[in-house]
Amino acid sequence: MGFQLGEDHDSGMNEMNLIPLIDIMLVLMIIFLVTATVANPSIPLNLPQTQAEIQPPPPKAMTISIKANGEIFLDGQNLGLAELETRLHEAGQGEQKPTVQLEADKESKYDTVAQVMSRASEAGLSDIAFVSKN
Repeated sequence: MGFQLGEDHDSGMNEMNLIPLIDIMLVLMIIFLVTATVANPSIPLNLPQTQAEIQPPPPKAMTISIKANGEIFLDGQNLGLAELETRLHEAGQGEQKPTVQLEADKESKYDTVAQVMSRASEAGLSDIAFVSKN
């Protein structure tokens, strides 16, 4: 007399049992969480006091974009060449002069790019970076 559970045909398992794998992953996750908090204990320290000056953060870079049709944008705002010159002189009056990032369309005129660079140089902004795509 034989005792049999399930169906009568002898077919192997068609699916992989994921429950033991999930159990192991949960246990590993708990172990990592516990060791991460224990591995980085806070140590009470008396840190020395210094008289060093805090350095001011570097000034924000100004982005000048030149489209193929000659339109000029300063930080996303459409400007004419005269207004750009005024803004560059205002930025050049500060104690820390910002970096000028120049984005020029490959179809833009060289004259427009040269005029923008000339006005930036006259304003005292000599740190000019050319932006390109990789």
